[in-house]
Amino acid sequence: MRRNLVAGNWKMHGVSASVEALMTGLAARFAGSDIGLSTDIVVCPTALHIPQAVELAAATAIAVGGQNCSEHVEGAYTGEISAGMLADTGCQWVILGHSERRQYFAESDQLVADKAVLARAAGLTPMVCVGETLQERERGEAEAVVSRQLAALVAGGLEPTDVIAYEPIWAIGTGVTATPEQAQAMHAMIRAYLRSEAAASAEEIRLLYGGSVKADNAAELFAAEDIDGGLVGGASLKVDDFFAIVEATRE
Repeated sequence: MRRNLVAGNWKMHGVSASVEALMTGLAARFAGSDIGLSTDIVVCPTALHIPQAVELAAATAIAVGGQNCSEHVEGAYTGEISAGMLADTGCQWVILGHSERRQYFAESDQLVADKAVLARAAGLTPMVCVGETLQERERGEAEAVVSRQLAALVAGGLEPTDVIAYEPIWAIGTGVTATPEQAQAMHAMIRAYLRSEAAASAEEIRLLYGGSVKADNAAELFAAEDIDGGLVGGASLKVDDFFAIVEATRE
């Protein structure tokens, strides 16, 4: 049976004081809960704050991940951070292919797949994001777009420990959430695709939903058969909200 997973993507938010307050608050809340026995809990701060978060997460059920990594192992790539560097700071996870990376930095499906290969080699677990725009959904292309994104990952080789996060771009940071039926339909399609194209890993790869996940809709989303947890944006910056979302995996 697949373990639940909830990951918080802090995006470009936080300074040392707020990171300390958030991590201290989360550590206190999870210290009184046994949810870590059944659910993996991950926070992904900015690269600058990863060492601080790792230190504050010590002896808690919380793991730390990066928000991105380079497609290169090392070299003259000013400003880039390699998967190995993330692992060296204490990261165990890394988000790849987030729609904001694909949009603002023109990351292609192949580039994202290449990064996933390097992340695994460095000992990180990749959480790879897939999803369609509103225009693509309205044109009836949602499944084709997600299948194309998955195809690049499959070609690069998937591992059973990998995570795929379905994030409909039209629901990220908009306050609009896919209905549980819409989310489950796409997750079921992803699972079916994996069974067809990556059968050895299909049943173990965890599928997350991301896109305006909140404390008041998490339980309904997580109750869907093929949704194994969530990739949470803004709500992961609030101790009570993130705690409630993680606890919703019990329901």
